[in-house]
Amino acid sequence: MHIALVGIGKIALDQHVPSITASSDWELSATVSRAGSVDGVPAYTDFAQMLDERPDIRVVSLCLPPVPRFDFAAMAIEAGRHVMLEKPPGATLSECHTLEVMARTRRLSLYATWHSREAEMVAPAKAWLKDKKLRHFHVTWKEDVRRWHPGQDWIWEPGGLGVFDPGINALSIVTEILPDSIHLRSANLLVPENRQAPIAAKLDFYHPQGAVVTTDFDWRQEGEQIWTIDAETDEGTLRLWNGGANMAIDGAEVKAADSASAELSGEYPRLYQKMARLVESGNVDVDLSPLRHVADAFALGHRATVAPFIE
Repeated sequence: MHIALVGIGKIALDQHVPSITASSDWELSATVSRAGSVDGVPAYTDFAQMLDERPDIRVVSLCLPPVPRFDFAAMAIEAGRHVMLEKPPGATLSECHTLEVMARTRRLSLYATWHSREAEMVAPAKAWLKDKKLRHFHVTWKEDVRRWHPGQDWIWEPGGLGVFDPGINALSIVTEILPDSIHLRSANLLVPENRQAPIAAKLDFYHPQGAVVTTDFDWRQEGEQIWTIDAETDEGTLRLWNGGANMAIDGAEVKAADSASAELSGEYPRLYQKMARLVESGNVDVDLSPLRHVADAFALGHRATVAPFIE
């Protein structure tokens, strides 16, 4: 299938382009960006022009920042195109709900992707936790914003999410592997005095069985980057680390070869494989639970001002 990639920035070049190029399902037939391009692929700077001139392109993948994404997604759906959304699927829950209604009304596929759910050991972790009684569950997601998001000022503006840009990856795993639904009870947000979005956040969740469920997100981490999830149950402990790529049960690592992992390797290749199946079946996949928790954190969070962030 012909696909257009909109927003040719770091994530598009690092993940989307290689995944599309390696897939037998897709042909990258156009890009849309103010400045970026991909060698050998027709490049547009005007999205409406691309839609008008390329009716052969049935699918649009949007890698834009979340704030401007709604207008592009709505335009694509109105033009009869299936749409794939980079995480987070939008700047607000309301606009995501609107897009879902639009897609369903026009019988088009809409996919709100969560790439971290496709990490190697997320599915095995979900299977292991399914029949266990949870006691404690803690997420530690600490990384260096200067390393992963250099010069990306939009990420500090309203709608850019701040530390929740990586934190929502953790929440996408949490909402996938926990057998019970949780909701936020309280949050502490640390906001640099010269920015609009938090640089660190601690969340505390209600769990229906009384388990303690907490998260610790921080963008000021230097040295080792930490992406771990620890679960204590009545039948042992589970640890996910490296963002869900590795798993241990009671301290013993479970190898990927021992898991029921998907045949296709890599988070983004799996996303594009799922998008192809959605288009073939005409289905919609829009799970907003990770974004809902972030929205709740902004609504309930106690804000404290911290030192300015200097790039």
